[in-house]
Amino acid sequence: MRIIFAGTPEFAATALAALIQAGHEVVLVLTQPDRRAGRGMQIHHSAVKQLAIANQIPVYQPERLKDSASHDPITTACQKDGAQLMVVAAYGLILPQAVLDIPPRGCLNIHASLLPRWRGAAPIHRAIEAGDEMTGVTIMQMDAGLDTGAMLLTAPVDIAPDETTGSLQEKLATVGGSLLVRALGTLDDLQAIQQPTEGVTYAGKISKTEAHLSWDGSAASLVRKIRAFNPFPGSTFILGGETVKVWRAEVVHDSGSSGRQPGTILAADADGIVVNCGSGALRLLELQKPGARRVSSVDYLRSNSLALG
Repeated sequence: MRIIFAGTPEFAATALAALIQAGHEVVLVLTQPDRRAGRGMQIHHSAVKQLAIANQIPVYQPERLKDSASHDPITTACQKDGAQLMVVAAYGLILPQAVLDIPPRGCLNIHASLLPRWRGAAPIHRAIEAGDEMTGVTIMQMDAGLDTGAMLLTAPVDIAPDETTGSLQEKLATVGGSLLVRALGTLDDLQAIQQPTEGVTYAGKISKTEAHLSWDGSAASLVRKIRAFNPFPGSTFILGGETVKVWRAEVVHDSGSSGRQPGTILAADADGIVVNCGSGALRLLELQKPGARRVSSVDYLRSNSLALG
């Protein structure tokens, strides 16, 4: 099948690679415009663009798709290049109905949750943050709503107790690529099922302002947040006026001191740094100071003295 593909991050690149490997002809790739990033603010291509260039696939990077002129490359890909379908995976731009109507066989979306739970921009983060034990991938027909289209295929994926967004994203990307290839191979035989009206939740976009850890929360909820925000944006706390990132932590069971304020240091030794929380206590295991590399809490203590209490 000749296909248009729209996606941006590594999750989407995995799906694009699966399409190419399965023998589908991708005639056009849409991805987000190049951004400046890193200390040197160098221009970076998205993971999808890098893969498209490597496979000599034309790339289109519109800032938005609101005006009809911005739709021309998509129309050309369908009318002149024979694209029948558009596949969308974590693209990052809203596709108006006028765009959804261009491909003869419509648009399919790879969504990283079992819909209707976690519609929206950050389903992987929110599933971990909420303490879900299972998530998955849904292949759905796109409509003008926010992940409201009819479902074609689903595949469940367990969330491990120590899962981070980074590790879960890799799992879901692999499953999503395989499920997409399966969907395209049996497209005429698949039955579109409308999403249930019960169980709808929304996965709001992640903001850096959410990264700060409030010790008033329970240790269990803080661990989930640390896992959910790894690798982006990274959970943080303030110590001595300095922002420190936490990459790994665990709940200290049967611990915590009701007579101590949340945020009080209860221990700082070879086993880690234990901090009192609103409920229970948290052992910090991997930290990062500004401009430095990630280190274990033991290495952190070698150059930073922390007073108990």
